[in-house]
Amino acid sequence: MDIVEALGADSGMLCVVGAGGKKTTLYHLARAVPQSVLTATVRIPIFDEQVARVAVTDDPLSALRDNDAWPLGLVPEQEREDRYRGYDPSVVTAIQNAGRADAVFVKADGARTRWLKAPNDSEPRIPASADIVVPIASAKVVGESLTEEFVHRPERVAALTGLELGDRIDADDVAAVLASPDGGRKGVPPDATVIPLVNMVDDDELEAVGREIAAGVLERTDVPRVVLARMNTEGPVVAVIERE
Repeated sequence: MDIVEALGADSGMLCVVGAGGKKTTLYHLARAVPQSVLTATVRIPIFDEQVARVAVTDDPLSALRDNDAWPLGLVPEQEREDRYRGYDPSVVTAIQNAGRADAVFVKADGARTRWLKAPNDSEPRIPASADIVVPIASAKVVGESLTEEFVHRPERVAALTGLELGDRIDADDVAAVLASPDGGRKGVPPDATVIPLVNMVDDDELEAVGREIAAGVLERTDVPRVVLARMNTEGPVVAVIERE
């Protein structure tokens, strides 16, 4: 199964949240669905090399209407040399409703390059029209300590898992965060489908870890499947763990 099929990403709006692979997931999807839009509701690093064109504009519908280069990146402003700002979620809904793109791929929260996160009160920024939401975590966080070195907002993760700051993180803790309505499923629109993704599954040992995380997610919440991936390769899907 390729990444588009695994995530149901051939059409509609897909939003990524969490930590440990959001940007690389978006880039894989944008390359695989050529007539797509890559955008964000939060800050996003410069991604010009990942798409055919980036339009920096406060009028994305005009840029979309006149576009003939796909995939198209849409952002409202370059905030610094290394990053763009994101649109209000309602603007991303308007981009989807314009009907020019086959799919719209959205970065909907940030994690400061950590491997696990839980959202704060103002996160995530998921448009109400999202069809698929993909909460992401890295398999490599298992065995590490619950500190800011590896986890964004570790105090929030502690609240969801019962861990103390500094404790060792295990696969069940990652599953608890991905499955929680205050974690990976926070802010998901009622009609959207949640498909968790465990990234950085780079060897057999990490695949075993990923499968343990997936089992914990499927025990906790009614998602159709969990995808294991290594987004640093051209064919990123390692396994798809379906609900039995």
